[in-house]
Amino acid sequence: MKILIINGPNLNMLGTREPDIYGSRSFESYLAELREMLDGEEIEYLQSNHEGDIIDWLQEADADGIILNAGAYTHTSLAIADAIASISIPVIEVHISNIASREAIRHTSLIAPVCQGSIAGFGLKSYFLAAQAIILS
Repeated sequence: MKILIINGPNLNMLGTREPDIYGSRSFESYLAELREMLDGEEIEYLQSNHEGDIIDWLQEADADGIILNAGAYTHTSLAIADAIASISIPVIEVHISNIASREAIRHTSLIAPVCQGSIAGFGLKSYFLAAQAIILS
């Protein structure tokens, strides 16, 4: 099974950005562990701070499932929501923090209605939970 992970803006700063919210571990170090935990599954990883890149990757994806942490674009991007709606690959929305317990602007996800499901608040383990959901679907 092939799983594509797409991380959006500022997630390249994991490990140094607001460690009280996002932890002190880089995504790359977690990715190595995630690949070990999902031994036998093909994991592709992409990250961009640019909305258009994320849209292109969604539209061009060749995967059985997509894990998407759109970062702040979750709350602002109809374009990413439209891209998700236009593809047949299931997308799981992921957030490291519990967006419902944060600032009011983060309570609304524009992408959730077009995703297969959403996982938030379990730190980097949210990606493993999303991968399990894809594998078991």
